[in-house]
Amino acid sequence: MLTVGLYYDVVPGKEGDFEKYFGAVVEAIRQKEGFVSAFLYRRVDKPGSYLIYSEWKDRDSFEKFIKSRDFSGAKEGGSDMLSGRPYHRIYNV
Repeated sequence: MLTVGLYYDVVPGKEGDFEKYFGAVVEAIRQKEGFVSAFLYRRVDKPGSYLIYSEWKDRDSFEKFIKSRDFSGAKEGGSDMLSGRPYHRIYNV
């Protein structure tokens, strides 16, 4: 099992749009081989900062996803909502 944290800072006023967009993205990746689950968390002390916590069967599955056209499209489609460059961390479990 591989756990990945994807971190995003959202433009003030775009939080609702980002949350809706996340729901659509999760629906799309649900079909990806090796995807297990994903949850969206918002920081209490900084409401425009989010963590997408995702679980994958293995590292290879996640890497295939981030190299996919779907991931590229998701990044481009949501870029106008972000106030900074997103990043991710991999947590091996």
